[in-house]
Amino acid sequence: MQRSASARDIAPLIKKVRGLILSARRAAAAAVDTLLVQTNFEIGRLIVEQEQKGSQRAEYGKRILEEMAARLAAEFGKGFSLSNLRAMRQFFLAYGNRQARIRQTLSGESSDAPVEPRKFLLSWSHYVALLTIANTQERDFYEIEASTSAWSLSELKRQIGSGLYERLALSRNKRRVKELAAKGQRLARPEDMLKSPYVLEFLGLDERPEYSESELEAAIIGKLQHFLLELGKGFLFEARQKRFTIDEDHFYVDLVFYNRLLRCYVLIDLKIDKLTHQDLGQMQMYVNYFDRYVKRPGEAPTIGIVLCRRKRDALVEITLPGGANIFASEYRLYLPSKEELRQRLIEWLE
Repeated sequence: MQRSASARDIAPLIKKVRGLILSARRAAAAAVDTLLVQTNFEIGRLIVEQEQKGSQRAEYGKRILEEMAARLAAEFGKGFSLSNLRAMRQFFLAYGNRQARIRQTLSGESSDAPVEPRKFLLSWSHYVALLTIANTQERDFYEIEASTSAWSLSELKRQIGSGLYERLALSRNKRRVKELAAKGQRLARPEDMLKSPYVLEFLGLDERPEYSESELEAAIIGKLQHFLLELGKGFLFEARQKRFTIDEDHFYVDLVFYNRLLRCYVLIDLKIDKLTHQDLGQMQMYVNYFDRYVKRPGEAPTIGIVLCRRKRDALVEITLPGGANIFASEYRLYLPSKEELRQRLIEWLE
């Protein structure tokens, strides 16, 4: 007698079929989005080419877009409104020669070599957000980071709003700033992970002197996923208030992370006031302990970061020996002004 299939019998099969269906739907959605971006790019190209054939006056281009919007929106809907057509035109102008621009950025020379066909890895909404950035190097950086880090649209907007590009650039050697636009953030040495400042607005803490370091630490643990995104690439959380003992005295590291790209421990100490030489000496002891008793053979030296309300560069320079793997960086509990960061970057690059 033939036995009917039970729910338990077919559960593995259902699981596999569901996986295939969901995977196919995700692939289909991604393919549609890619096609939409490519189509909008080509529409932008046709608009620019038509403008180049006609009058050089701005009124000519405006009339083209208005007439196109009226006809296309009537047939295909609001996706072809005047504002969207303007975005498509701007999209082509911004991204039509990106590969050639990157070659020029890296080599310092222009190139007449043919440009490879443009590949788009983000959604149209991502590119609309990127078009709000006037600086081409900054825009290229965010495109690379959004793609490689799989940022959502909201995360991309948050990183732009927090001035990630400027904060990373301010932490780098002037000769290496251009690499951000061409390659994004690459972690090859400890300094590459630093930001100036770190922005912790997602903690929801007010700018007040009353809160303690333990409250700041607790807030970070409560928003650990956000904090990992702010730290950057490759970070894994290991411990909070990590204890070790020397001569019967107990010491505690506020936060311990491991960076899988640099293959090393990263120790973070939180300070709610200005930086002192005692803070740096304490971190030096933490780093020495991890290097001698925790780090495994083959792993890179431990990195120490003191996050403080106010950093003092002269104090850091005179306190730490050359080549020390210890850094100090400021944090902010609010989104900094983009103009303030840009001005700091301009002054630093001069």
